Amino acid sequence: MSDFATRLIAWQQEDGRHGLPWQVADGYRVWLSEVMLQQTQVTTVLDYYPRFLAQFPTIFDLAAAPLDDVLALWSGLGYYTRARNLHKCAQAVVTQYGGEFPRDPALVAELPGIGRSTAAAITAFSYGTRAAILDGNVKRVLTRWAGIDGYPGVKAVENKLWGLAHALLPAEQIEAYTQGLMDLGATVCTPKKPTCLTCPMNADCQARLSNRQGELPTPKPKKTVPEKSTVMLIIRNDAGQILLEKRPPTGIWGGLWSLPEVESTLIASELAAQQLGLKIELEPALPDFVHVFTHYKLTITPQPAYAIAVSALHESNAQWFNIDAALAAGIPTPIRKILSKTPK
Repeated sequence: MSDFATRLIAWQQEDGRHGLPWQVADGYRVWLSEVMLQQTQVTTVLDYYPRFLAQFPTIFDLAAAPLDDVLALWSGLGYYTRARNLHKCAQAVVTQYGGEFPRDPALVAELPGIGRSTAAAITAFSYGTRAAILDGNVKRVLTRWAGIDGYPGVKAVENKLWGLAHALLPAEQIEAYTQGLMDLGATVCTPKKPTCLTCPMNADCQARLSNRQGELPTPKPKKTVPEKSTVMLIIRNDAGQILLEKRPPTGIWGGLWSLPEVESTLIASELAAQQLGLKIELEPALPDFVHVFTHYKLTITPQPAYAIAVSALHESNAQWFNIDAALAAGIPTPIRKILSKTPK
């Protein structure tokens, strides 16, 4: 066993995180947590995870559930492609593997929404499979410890990190080692102000020895963030219901319920008549707000409107909801923000 692994395992057993609800040898629970923890803080997942398990206690329950139910429970976690792939993956594991994740990480990596690192984590924690992980936290730990320059998203740098991750793997205690890597990156070797004095690797960490903790990992080259804008129509009928549209299954907010959108308030009435079969009367617009996606910023203008003439809705994917039902449905975070401030 490498000295790196020995120190890391000892540190994890003494100072690492213990008692997290997904720290069990159960493939379904480990996989669910790994997907939720992608791009999401542990504190947030600790709120969603038990509610998800309460509704879908087994992978068979999740596979059999309607996608709408999955999206509704996922609402607020963001990155909704994860939820759609979660549903597809559950169905694949049930149909292809009888509800049990394979022990081979290469087979797990072929399942929907699972990459190489996530597959390794699932099999390591569930079966003790000797497989290397390389998520964002681990990349930061290894680049600093080994003093590796270059943005980790560049293929050559990533390949170098994978090679190092494999070379450092211990022959045993893979669960503690894998958890230790995650814990070290999350609690000690943090992006800003790492607590190097408490790190088990501080004696030979190349970044610390050269005072380059703030430089490594090499940041991603900055690009100008595109900006877009949209007008979201808050259309109410005589019963006080709100009109929502189900978005296409792919793309931003795929499969979620959302407010109808137009490019400008100037054409809102015309498009409502043409596309929805509604004659609407616009009310004063609400203040704009900005929602930030990974690749662009979206300025949203919430535009209240009243349906003064309602015929059969032209759009088969449009439906009237009362406010409580809308908030309970699978809706994106900006829509939830708008509707939570809309009078019932």
